[in-house]
Amino acid sequence: MIITQTPFRLSFFGGGTDYKPFFDEYGGSVLSTTIDKYCYVVLRRVPPFFDFHSQIRYSKMETVRKTEDIEHPLVRNCMLFTDTHNLGVTYDTDLPARSGLGSSSSFAVGLLQGIYALNGKHAGKEKLAKDAIYVERELCNESGGWQDQIAAAYGGLNRIDFNSDGFEVQPVIVSKKTKLNLQESLLFFFTGLPRYSSNIAASQMDTIKDKIRELIEMKHLVDEAEKILISGSDLNEFGKLLDYTWNLKRGLTANISTDYIDNIYAKAKKAGALGGKLIGAGGSGFMVFYAEPDKHHSIKHALGELLYVPIAFENNGSKIIHYTPEEITCEEN
Repeated sequence: MIITQTPFRLSFFGGGTDYKPFFDEYGGSVLSTTIDKYCYVVLRRVPPFFDFHSQIRYSKMETVRKTEDIEHPLVRNCMLFTDTHNLGVTYDTDLPARSGLGSSSSFAVGLLQGIYALNGKHAGKEKLAKDAIYVERELCNESGGWQDQIAAAYGGLNRIDFNSDGFEVQPVIVSKKTKLNLQESLLFFFTGLPRYSSNIAASQMDTIKDKIRELIEMKHLVDEAEKILISGSDLNEFGKLLDYTWNLKRGLTANISTDYIDNIYAKAKKAGALGGKLIGAGGSGFMVFYAEPDKHHSIKHALGELLYVPIAFENNGSKIIHYTPEEITCEEN
């Protein structure tokens, strides 16, 4: 049995520039961190005593005799991609799916991590990221960018750059004090709304050719945000930059924000937030705000109808937290 633990990511700047049609021509950059909220994948070989060969547990349970019959597209394609069969897969998570934190990509990375380990193979962070991107974007044909899979695999506070040759991950080197101050200045809320990021991502990809100027500016904001963090001199400028990039992102497509989200944002700003954004492709899910700590109580009160979720940064990325060797081997008929 193997259990993997894979973090969710919190994207600050550059979202949208990690879409391949854009970065192939203009290059892309994002600034993001992973947080201490995780998805867990439990994998084991299914013994040959049952009338099924694979069992998949998530919001529903599937039992199948052939891998090709698995309904869950990510599980099916990960197993076919790695030529792995006769699996028991259980998925659990700290936070709800479709909430803007790259949960499907974290699942993909954690599932591949576990499958490779179960097959006696080591997969480094780069391979996990690349394989998860391939499975989601090509085999599952899901629209979206590349940052989620990379962040989940690598972990930590990173700048990720994209071009036609691929990607490069550069840790953002900041002092321990600056990193702690940033963490303690963030407020994280769940709006309680389901979202389908692939639909919004598809809409965003359709508008890329008409929003080149905005996306290039969003890419340059990664440079500005990184400079603020490295200097550590005035983190309030980081919060103000979040406000600026959110207003830019809202203009990419009408699906990114709603009247409800705009009202939440206005309440937080009035209560003392310097900036913030909806996490992920848009539509709904989690929102993050930057504010000086003495304003946090007022903001929580103003957004009392929302669920406040404490978070902390994490640095490990996807990892195996339990491994018990199994001797059972089976072949699919």
